[in-house]
Order: sequence, then C-alpha cells, then structure tokens
Amino acid sequence: MQDAQREKAAQFLRLHHDSEILVLLNAWDVASARIIEASGARAVATSSMGVSAALGYPDEQTIPLTEMVDAVGRMAKALRIPLSADMEAGYGSDPAEVVEAIGRIIAVGAIGINIEDGTGDPAAPLIETSRLCERIRAIRAASAEKLHLVINARTDVYLASVGDEGRRLAHTIERGNAYREAGADCVFVPGGLSRETIATLVREIDAPINVVANPAISRPVVPGVPELQDLGVARVSVGSGLMRAALQFTRRAVREVLNKGSYTLMAGELGADDAEESYDMAIGRFTSN
Repeated sequence: MQDAQREKAAQFLRLHHDSEILVLLNAWDVASARIIEASGARAVATSSMGVSAALGYPDEQTIPLTEMVDAVGRMAKALRIPLSADMEAGYGSDPAEVVEAIGRIIAVGAIGINIEDGTGDPAAPLIETSRLCERIRAIRAASAEKLHLVINARTDVYLASVGDEGRRLAHTIERGNAYREAGADCVFVPGGLSRETIATLVREIDAPINVVANPAISRPVVPGVPELQDLGVARVSVGSGLMRAALQFTRRAVREVLNKGSYTLMAGELGADDAEESYDMAIGRFTSN
C-alpha cells in the first residue's frame, strides 16, 4: 500500500467534514474522469451504471467483478485526486465475498466505496439492515491496516419507494444511524427528496449526508448546490447523470447526421476550440481548468 493512496483516503475523508460541500461528479471511464479532474473537482466517484453501460451491461451488478475492477483501476491510475468506487451491493453474497471484492478495488487504487442495501428485486427491495451492517463491519476490519477506506453507505428506502410513504423518513433514519454505528463514514440517501426531508436527515442521522442530483431520474429534483450546503448536506453526487446526458447528446447528434445530413450539434455550442480542449483534458494534457 503506497503512502500516496493512504493520503488520498485521508484527504477524501476530510472533504466530508469541510465547511464547503463536497461536489462529487461521477465518471464512467478514463476520459470522463480526467475531464472532471481537469475542470477543478476535488475528487471523482465512479458511476456503476455508467461503467456497466460503457462496457455493454445493464445496471444491478450484472457486470463481472473483474471488468469493474479493471475499469476502476484504469481511472485511479489516470487521476491525481481521490477516486471512490461505486461497488453496488458489494459483489458478494456474504461478508467474506464482499471483503474480497473490496480488497481488489483498494488494490487498484480506490480510496472510498459506495455500498448499498438495495437488491433490485421489487418483491424484496432492501436487504436486512443487519446484513449491510455486517458487511460494513467486515470491510472496515479488513481494510483498516491498509488505509482508512471511506465507506459511503447507501439506503434505497426512498429510491425504491419502500413501505408506507409516511414511514419512509423514520425508516431511512434508522438505517442510516445503524450503518454509521457499524463503521460507515457517510450515509447516502438517493431519490427525489424535499428540502424538509433533507433537513431532517441531516439533523437526525449522526453522519455526513450524501444526496444525489440526477435530474434524469430524481423527482422532485433536489435543490442546487448552494442550498444543499445551507441545509447541511456534506456531499452531493450526480450518479449516472453525466453519462445519461452524454448518451442523450450522442443520440441527438447521430440523429441529426442521419436524418438531416448536418453536423451542428457535433460542432458544439462553444465551437471547435472547446472541443479540442475537452479532448486534451480527456487524454491528460490538461491538469486544471
């Protein structure tokens, strides 16, 4: 374990307790990760959906672990700032398998992870709280000698619309505090959350709170970054939002060429110079905006 990786982990943890909210953009390959870094981000996170889609797989842990590890490793090697990896439900059916998967991610350079309680099964959308707690404790114990892995524990109560709507807030708070007690550094609550709900989560969960700003899938759309900071949110990420926007743009540009025979979208709103600078960022010629 290199000292530089340990320092990145410590730096990433500090960002969750900074006076300025951590804006965490989610990459899906080396090019997108480098553009995020070169634009001035303080850290980068991966999008599991984005990585999977880029390699031809649907979401929900259908991508083989080996391919996910390879993708994360390529991004980590290309970046100078911390990289946190979305590891979904842990790529294992028991704590030992999850620990093995997380160990592989650490070995290729990741300094943080997301791990979630969602199952993707509408009939049973969440695993038991105790099971994710067990995985968190096992990950913390196994990684402790290598570095302080920043664990972002995600609960999908709102995202999966679990149970009675009037009970979801209390359910989320219960799970969030349990995950924190088990060793999580941050609690992630994705979904379309009202300002009042966000404020209550910040107040009632004894951990830094992460919300997601992904207009493509979250209704209502969460407030802007300045307001989230005022509400006390520690970390805002965008999930698959950037990748979805890139795919949407690509589709529109393709349709323009095929249906109209013109190239205005590919020319870009800011022109050829901006396109060239973006390319330079993607291949590592730029280190800052």
